[in-house]
Amino acid sequence: MRIRPAYRLPAAVAVAAAVIGTLTWAPTATAQAPTPSPSTSTAPTPLGMTEPEPGGVQILKKDPSGSVLAGTAFTLLDALGQQVATGKTNAAGQLAFADLTPGVYRLQETSSGSPLHDVVPDQDVIVTPGQTSPLTIIDPFKPADLAVKKSDKNTGKPLAGAVINITPTGSGGDTITLTTGKNGTATAQLPVSSRTGTTYTATETTAPAGYRLDAKPVKFTAKPGTPVTVTLTNSKAKEQPTRPSTTPPLSPATATPAKPSDKPIPHAPEDKPTGRTSSGTKPTPPDSDSSPVPAAGAAGEAVPKTPAGSLAHTGADATPWILGGAGLLLAGGIGAVVAVRRRCTDGDENNRPDEG
Repeated sequence: MRIRPAYRLPAAVAVAAAVIGTLTWAPTATAQAPTPSPSTSTAPTPLGMTEPEPGGVQILKKDPSGSVLAGTAFTLLDALGQQVATGKTNAAGQLAFADLTPGVYRLQETSSGSPLHDVVPDQDVIVTPGQTSPLTIIDPFKPADLAVKKSDKNTGKPLAGAVINITPTGSGGDTITLTTGKNGTATAQLPVSSRTGTTYTATETTAPAGYRLDAKPVKFTAKPGTPVTVTLTNSKAKEQPTRPSTTPPLSPATATPAKPSDKPIPHAPEDKPTGRTSSGTKPTPPDSDSSPVPAAGAAGEAVPKTPAGSLAHTGADATPWILGGAGLLLAGGIGAVVAVRRRCTDGDENNRPDEG
């Protein structure tokens, strides 16, 4: 029978003790919640090292007005995305996750527990050994769904192309600019800062084509999670009357010459009339105002007077003179022929011998 040395026995006992300790130690994470689940993010503590002291997270849930929110649901995930604990806030808006292994966790809000509030995005939380970290989370109010409708005041026809500014009445807040589409409607989501709602004004800055601008602000209240409709109308623009032409009348220098008459005009004789006929009569001028009136010039010369506002002389007013002169010449010629014949008759009678 072979007997092993006694000095090897302590080493074997130590190995067996280490294996048994590894199998029996299993730390868990608990939370003050209705349905806690064990943590899977822990690892065995190496030999010779002390186990880290667990920590926790204390959540306080509020809204922007400072009121606490009960019934808000949260889920805590470890670094591998595994669920560690879940729970809901109590009447005081509090929820505690305790006995957590120190490390980084992911906190998800799965429900706000209120029809007026929205959930917040996921966030990381750090668990410190031996400490409970406080965490205040504020749920925003749900936005209001705004619909602006633009229509004809008389017919109710939807109007496109209207530009409307939506502005909060209180201090702060940005202006939202909306433009109505073919159905005369524009939509947007408006931030709300209180349970009773936020007051806004709708102001038209550009009217639809063919309509008058209505720049009077319209006030309305947007409440959290509630749709709101604002209806605006426009009247058609009145047609502007046609204004008379403001072009000044043509001056004599730029007047258009008179068109020649279609009737034939008898040719005037080469020589100008002397102003007297063969019978010694003097023709009467047609208009004394149209004849040149001598006026003293700068050098003492006579300057013809031109009536103000009359058309430029184009030769059309000489027609009566030409016709009158032709008539006088014709009458004088006939008179001369008659006189010659009469003289010839008288000469024949004087030269004829007496019959007795």
